[in-house]
Amino acid sequence: MARRRITAEDGRSALRAAAGGAADRSTTATAVRYALEELATRAPGNSVEVRVPPFGVTQCVAGPRHTRGTPPNVIETDGATWLALVTGQQTWADAVAAGKVAASGLRADLADVLPLFPASR
Repeated sequence: MARRRITAEDGRSALRAAAGGAADRSTTATAVRYALEELATRAPGNSVEVRVPPFGVTQCVAGPRHTRGTPPNVIETDGATWLALVTGQQTWADAVAAGKVAASGLRADLADVLPLFPASR
């Protein structure tokens, strides 16, 4: 199970602030990291690496474990897009089609997992 560093209370508070447009960089970082922790909890595994630079990275989705070099399944996006995806403000398909998400590898698809916090809108 993924190790939690951000409490649910702090994470949800940061998500609300980010969704309301009132988030500074620190609050945005907390919201992004909390959502990455939640993703790792809901889709445990090590076959996909999700990167949201400069805020954080996590591994998730069951499947073959990757241990060295560049992972075969990588998802990368910016903080604003990640928060829009996890709150349901943007769909996975729309973000990929718009080029806001770089996804490579057969398992690099989070459409079945997102949004994580649809009530945060």
